[in-house]
Amino acid sequence: MKACGLIVEYNPFHNGHVYHVEQSKERTNADVMVAVMSGSFLQRGEPAIIDKFHRTKATLQHGVDIVLELPFVYAVQYSDLFARGAILTLSQLNVDYVCFGSEAGNITPFLEGYDHYLKHKPYFQQQLHQFLSEGLSFPQASKNAYQTIDLASGEIDLGQPNNILGFSYVKAIKELQTSIKPETIKRTKSGYHDEQIEHEIASATSIRKELLTQGTMSNNIQNALPYATAQQIKKYKEDYHSWHEWEIYFPFLQLLIQTKTHEELRNIHGVIEGLEYRLKSTVQEAGSFHHWMTLLKTKRYTWTRLQRMFVHLLTNTTHEQLEPYKALTEPPYLRILGMNQNGRQYIQSVKKEMDVPLISNIQELNHPMLQLEEKATDAYYSPLSPKFKQQLKKQELRGPIMI
Repeated sequence: MKACGLIVEYNPFHNGHVYHVEQSKERTNADVMVAVMSGSFLQRGEPAIIDKFHRTKATLQHGVDIVLELPFVYAVQYSDLFARGAILTLSQLNVDYVCFGSEAGNITPFLEGYDHYLKHKPYFQQQLHQFLSEGLSFPQASKNAYQTIDLASGEIDLGQPNNILGFSYVKAIKELQTSIKPETIKRTKSGYHDEQIEHEIASATSIRKELLTQGTMSNNIQNALPYATAQQIKKYKEDYHSWHEWEIYFPFLQLLIQTKTHEELRNIHGVIEGLEYRLKSTVQEAGSFHHWMTLLKTKRYTWTRLQRMFVHLLTNTTHEQLEPYKALTEPPYLRILGMNQNGRQYIQSVKKEMDVPLISNIQELNHPMLQLEEKATDAYYSPLSPKFKQQLKKQELRGPIMI
């Protein structure tokens, strides 16, 4: 069976994702579609609007055959490390292709761009460090550095968010020397950061914004979602009385900053360059999470960087805990969140060739990475009532979702 891998967050799974799944399957002529999906917290440092299990149920009803969990240690990271974790995971499941959405829509510029990048890598690194030393944020410094080697314009344009992620996937595939072939599908209609729902294919950002602003499932939102996703989003709110957004975590974050010392804060992953002092000096003034972010944000500290830092604060994740995973050349395990019959057949066909354990719940293996996963789950459900937390946490102990 030929397998195509997708690297996803599905926050939430919408009509644009349905298009991506269908087009990727057609482009690669795949028999099975494998998604590696971020769990409780996402790459830009946000809590998923509904949990990974409800997102998995929706995903399996719209063309994806297997959903794997991208480990927390990779999920809330800059693009290169996020990509590395995803490619390591998909490589173990022996997928033939990885197909990503991009503004470019053509794989050739990515492959040629990688060769060009390799030739100019020392100069790129030099320029990157120079721009960082001038106080630029990492995304802006990277964009400027790519510009100096002519990779921030034309077809590849590494100033565009999906092109940046796509280039990171290609780099990870090449640097890890996997046999995976990269492919790309051009994004259609909506932009990554579009904040308004304009038609039936809308960005996840615009869907979340309207959901959280209105607090209900409007016709506008339902038109932008496949039926299974709309049902899961409605069910989650009905059953647990909340969707997840940063504002519901605000009191917890305030308390953590107020009760931790400067030294304790310095140990948290993402708290660097004196950010602990800025956190302490603004915590009393902030009236909401959004207000706090506006007080903290500077040219150096981007919104995304601050949100990632808050995830690691909420989960009490330190620099020291994450450091060992940056250089891994294979994941310590693969975790299946869900699959259908076609996915099960594929798993059976590749299971004997795998070098790492295949698990479906957090008790099947004793590993520090799973302990961090459990902390992330506890942090994610923390604003809910004790009864709801207990119900939802039990999902971590069950087998994979089967449809």
